[in-house]
Amino acid sequence: MSLPGAPAGAAATTTSPGGDVGSGGAPGARVVGDGTTGRSRARSRWRRARWPIAVGGLALLVGVLAALPEPRTSTVPLAPDNPDAGGARAVAEVLRDQGVEITYVRSTKAALEAATPGTTLLVTGDAVLTTEQVERLAASPADVVLLEPGWTLELFTDAAAPATTGTFDPSAPRTAGCTDPDALAAGEITSAGPGFVALGPDATVCFPAADGEPGTGAYLVVAGERRFTALADAALLTNAQVTTAGNAALALRTLGRHDHLVWYVPSFMDTDEEPAGPGLRDLLPPGAGVLGLQLLVVAGVAGVWRARRLGRVVSEPLPVTVRAGETTRGRGRLYRRSRSYGHAAAALRAGTATRTATRLGLPRSAPAVAVIDALVRATGRTNEDVAGILYGPPPTDDAGLALLARRLDDLESEVHRS
Repeated sequence: MSLPGAPAGAAATTTSPGGDVGSGGAPGARVVGDGTTGRSRARSRWRRARWPIAVGGLALLVGVLAALPEPRTSTVPLAPDNPDAGGARAVAEVLRDQGVEITYVRSTKAALEAATPGTTLLVTGDAVLTTEQVERLAASPADVVLLEPGWTLELFTDAAAPATTGTFDPSAPRTAGCTDPDALAAGEITSAGPGFVALGPDATVCFPAADGEPGTGAYLVVAGERRFTALADAALLTNAQVTTAGNAALALRTLGRHDHLVWYVPSFMDTDEEPAGPGLRDLLPPGAGVLGLQLLVVAGVAGVWRARRLGRVVSEPLPVTVRAGETTRGRGRLYRRSRSYGHAAAALRAGTATRTATRLGLPRSAPAVAVIDALVRATGRTNEDVAGILYGPPPTDDAGLALLARRLDDLESEVHRS
């Protein structure tokens, strides 16, 4: 059975006998030229587009989540944004509430740039620092607070030294035992380690251990042009220990002496080395970025201007002769691959309507009602039967399409026999 073009009596909207418009077996539904309705076409488009839409939505969601600001928390020990037991976020938040501006840095260069006169520089450890880095930090004009200093203490001050003897219970409170106002305000703290011993009149050592060496303590203050403070146990600042005894009072008074606190947590990645040479951006002229943006805009405008525009479909003769059978089979394969049962059924019905109308002497412009009436008289079938075959709902699978083809062939055979 060939697949001709437009059928006789098959308009964009067809009416079945009795005045109802047939589609999908639902009275009053609109039927378009390929035998589908608006609902069926929308459902088919949704089936084809749901996976691209899902993938696109997922990509958009990932992009939005990636663009959202990361939470200001970390797992770095003694970091001011670490809410874990080993972090120091509790002290940092209280200092901010008291009006202290905290600058959190991970490199020596950034720490020295922020540590100006009238600020406090907190160095949370010296295990990963080099001698050159420690010397540069010791020369900073800011007041310095050092946690658990070891070999680096002598580079910061010569008025004190690490204590080396004694056994200590880190859970046993230590009383101030000195005249320093900050130590007296704290009253008692908990600390581990032997602490420090004063070597000069400018050094004040507080919070001695019960069985420690005389003149030693866990808190060291060296007065001078700038104030140097050292704590023997960094755990005093942690979220887990800051609320014990007077740890919080000592930490807040030590770190909150100035309105600006530079919180330096040394990092293994901080080599404090200058770049070997200028980068690519340094080699470009100052206006290279703006010029590149302008070139992108010009390229986009040129692409829109010279791009191929897709207009309406234009028919033209083929350069070779293609047999009708090959065209029919090729179109059928395309319909089957895309599962376009409605289009295939519309083509079959259009061919049957055209040929039977011509056989019965009807013009190509005959309406659907006239075609149905003529076929009813020629075949003896009922109006509902003929209307269902020519203008009924489109099939939804291969079996339905094959059944419709057989019914159309039977109808056309009956017309030719009449």
